[in-house]
Amino acid sequence: MAKRFLYATFDELKNAETTDVYFIRTKKILKEKGLYDTRVYMEVTVSSFPDNYKWAVYAGLREVVKLFEGLEGVNLYSIPEGTVLKSRDYYGYRIPVMVVEGPYGVFVEYETPLLGFLASASGIATKAARVKKAAGDSIVLSFGARRQHPALAPFVEYYAYIGGADGVSAVKGAELLGIEATGTMPHSLLIIFRAVKGDHTQAWLAFDEVVDPKVKRIALVDTFLDETEEALRAAKLLGERLWGVRLDTPSSRRGDFAEIIREVKWKLKATGFSNVKIVVSGGINEYTIPKLKRAGAEAFGVGSAIAAAPLIDYAMDITAVDVGGKWVPIAKRGKLSGRKILYRCEKCLVDVVKLESEEPPKCPICGGEMKPLLEKYLENGKVVKEPETPKEVKNRVKSQIEKIPMEDFVT
Repeated sequence: MAKRFLYATFDELKNAETTDVYFIRTKKILKEKGLYDTRVYMEVTVSSFPDNYKWAVYAGLREVVKLFEGLEGVNLYSIPEGTVLKSRDYYGYRIPVMVVEGPYGVFVEYETPLLGFLASASGIATKAARVKKAAGDSIVLSFGARRQHPALAPFVEYYAYIGGADGVSAVKGAELLGIEATGTMPHSLLIIFRAVKGDHTQAWLAFDEVVDPKVKRIALVDTFLDETEEALRAAKLLGERLWGVRLDTPSSRRGDFAEIIREVKWKLKATGFSNVKIVVSGGINEYTIPKLKRAGAEAFGVGSAIAAAPLIDYAMDITAVDVGGKWVPIAKRGKLSGRKILYRCEKCLVDVVKLESEEPPKCPICGGEMKPLLEKYLENGKVVKEPETPKEVKNRVKSQIEKIPMEDFVT
């Protein structure tokens, strides 16, 4: 058996070893027929959103820049990472989010990984944004590392964070984000204390004694007894050191989860522990959060919903070819030819697509100025603009999501 896990390494990705085979055959044909250096203008557009999605978060630019860096003669343009967009502009035209310009033979094999990076990163970031929109000022933690291929854990956590998650649990993901990993305690800790020490509640005290004081004390309170009973025990044992209690009750034993949360919150308040927060996890998504929040939940651990988020579908197409030093508009049926610019009114979050040769438009809603969104990130394979930091991208997403009514973002 091969001594490696089933994933592609950085070098294998850079060598285009994960591409679709027809691109390899195309490259060979272009070389043999003297067309390898034909310069093309290729647009990446949003094809479709998952059902019920009206908006999506554009993400994955960081990975694409690394993928294309060093490709001689290739220029790459993109809208800023974290741009929240619809699938079509105000007039119904598909939105170009990225442009690759250069000799086609040099980058033909990279279409497959490019689209994969954008589709999966955007899916994760969009789902995280939807969850955070539903949670509002409540805390959202990404617990999704165990719901994806482990080699992808940093990728999942990175894009969950920029989409809106306030913290992430996977260690490597947090490290690459430059933040501390966030987490509570597993049921296994309490089970071992119960089996060996005869008292699972001693696990809460052991956590308090051993773990760095900077870490919030959040007791898992649904392992053996009624959630309300365990929450009160934890509050009495840890006192003011207890930041919150976590309910991760299996759905098979849960009943009405909102009612359980309501009871725990009330009993804590009635016994003088109103400062103890309720953290919930297990099957949480943007649809379940509102009801649980109204019941008293104040923080949400979200796993599968974000880590296994539906993809945002993108397509990549030639829309112009350099023939004798002149760009000739040409595209397959169903696509719009020519070199284009995407404009946005930041006030109205309205997009308009225009040909490069056309005058910049005015916003069709407010009549104000519109800003071109596509910026150059690579010139002749060299980075001329660095992708923004996770914090900067996260703030961009947040500022846009705040402008979108709940019913327009989470349906």
